[in-house]
Amino acid sequence: MIQIEGLTVRFGGVVSIDDMSITFPGGTCGLIGPNGAGKTTFFNVLSGFVTPASGTVSVDGIDLLAMPDFQRARWGLRRTFQTEQAIEKMTVYDNVLIVSEHTSKLSRAAAAADVSQAIELAGLKDKAKVAVGTLPASDRRMVEVARAMVGSPKVILLDEPAAGLPEGETERLANTIKQIPDAIGATVIVVEHDMSLVQACCTTTAVLDFGRMIANGPTGEVLRSPKVLSAYLGGEELL
Repeated sequence: MIQIEGLTVRFGGVVSIDDMSITFPGGTCGLIGPNGAGKTTFFNVLSGFVTPASGTVSVDGIDLLAMPDFQRARWGLRRTFQTEQAIEKMTVYDNVLIVSEHTSKLSRAAAAADVSQAIELAGLKDKAKVAVGTLPASDRRMVEVARAMVGSPKVILLDEPAAGLPEGETERLANTIKQIPDAIGATVIVVEHDMSLVQACCTTTAVLDFGRMIANGPTGEVLRSPKVLSAYLGGEELL
């Protein structure tokens, strides 16, 4: 469980996150909102890239903000970014292995099993020895997800994982994301503009608008909320 209380982030005179309070209950949770709503800033706070003006963030009672940013990955925080981070000249296996080596103290055999599990869960088992740079965009995106699943993560933050993917590949991605909590035991938070993916894999969804939390609850109910529709698309249907 991830509990946020009174989180506020300011950049000069701009309030990017305004007194945000929410509990992410576990499983797979969506975080949506218009561009500039504060979603990526929220991820940056959890990652340690941004220091909030006030507020608390705790995960199962552990004060995340009290932990130095360089320790959070080893503790169990994983994240993908909107831009690809995988090393193109390395194989899929080695890209995932390097994350495992830097975030855990597993034996060689245990690390190999951990990496293989993540690659298989991402649907890349047959491409484990292929250089990432030769893969299509959809597979490269899945490499990013696989890299986030190694080293026994507690929290996985996925920042627009479906950006640019065709509908068929979005379904594949959603199926993988849905399996993560049960397969690995991590809580997943998905920031995404593709509402079909949010609907397919997120049990609960929260909505930010101009840095303020305007809705939170079961995904279907949130996506049908008139307040959310108005903030997001001027009242049009999201799905």
